[in-house]
Amino acid sequence: MSEPLKIIIACGGTGGHLFPGIAVAQELESRGHKVLLLISEKEVDAKASAKYSDLRFETVRAIAKPPTLSPKMISFLWGLRKTIKQCRAIIDREDADVVLGMGGFTSFPPVLAGSKKGLRTYVHESNAIPGKSNRMTAKRCTSVLVGLQEAASHFSDSKVIRTGTPVRDELETLPSREKACEFFGLNPSKKTLLVMGGSQGARHLNEVVAKGTEGSAWQVLHLAGQGDFDRLNQEVGDRPGYKVLAFCSEMASAYAASDFCVARSGASSLTELSHAGLAALLVPYPYAADDHQTANAVVYEKAGAAVLRQQDELSVEVIREMLTELNVDHLGSMSDAMKALSDADAAAQIANVIEG
Repeated sequence: MSEPLKIIIACGGTGGHLFPGIAVAQELESRGHKVLLLISEKEVDAKASAKYSDLRFETVRAIAKPPTLSPKMISFLWGLRKTIKQCRAIIDREDADVVLGMGGFTSFPPVLAGSKKGLRTYVHESNAIPGKSNRMTAKRCTSVLVGLQEAASHFSDSKVIRTGTPVRDELETLPSREKACEFFGLNPSKKTLLVMGGSQGARHLNEVVAKGTEGSAWQVLHLAGQGDFDRLNQEVGDRPGYKVLAFCSEMASAYAASDFCVARSGASSLTELSHAGLAALLVPYPYAADDHQTANAVVYEKAGAAVLRQQDELSVEVIREMLTELNVDHLGSMSDAMKALSDADAAAQIANVIEG
């Protein structure tokens, strides 16, 4: 093991940044390093981080960059200046050696502050196409870490290291199918469709899946998102074998209970699906920045791990036909392809870079 380091990980804003950051923090602390995680003031960060009492968290004010010619730029720049100043104070207080940003708008101020102090700095990009924030942050980094090799070409002026994207500790070992189905009140002898509608623009996806699974032999575990839960729960009613949840805190059980998944193609979801070996129908969020969710889905479709359908191609008939055609052999080959895309040691790879 290297000499103990003091490391700041900026990882808030969304679960896709927070959970991989937590996984890296857990790996680093297991090696004897001291870690502080910086998260945003969003409620999602507060709720998710509350489960990890063994880790240290601190909030910083961070806002997404508006369009360059927007009148909001003045307030953004003023707020950014204050956040950078706050991050400098945290770096000094912690006597930090390294700053790692896990991507998104929360990463830039700490990485910039660390870079100006001459520290080693890194940013992790989990998508196939990086966002503007990460491209901007990369210019201040010692190296850029990527989850998918396809992202490397977008950082031509930086040293790029492919590490994969980490998953949180609780997903390392999944429960048995029987225990997982019992937890959700599902039948372990029936095939289970997991649906992850997500929090953004999920209504169409939720509606199509609910109607497309009527009369099917599949049972459904549907994570509808908080915004569409009440409507979908009312629509489904007391249909046997159809479980609707607004949010699931036991994703290890959700993956273990399932045979196939319908989901958006955000990097965090894909990382977890590949780790669980759960084949999927991927429906990219059509308004994602730079259409990066389509780029992510293409990687998985080319590997034979998933089927890609754009939202305007998704229909009740598509769902019905797919569930009818998915036999044991097809599910098995897709599951194997999905597992092959998993980077089981991603957290360790990132920790190795930081120690190096």
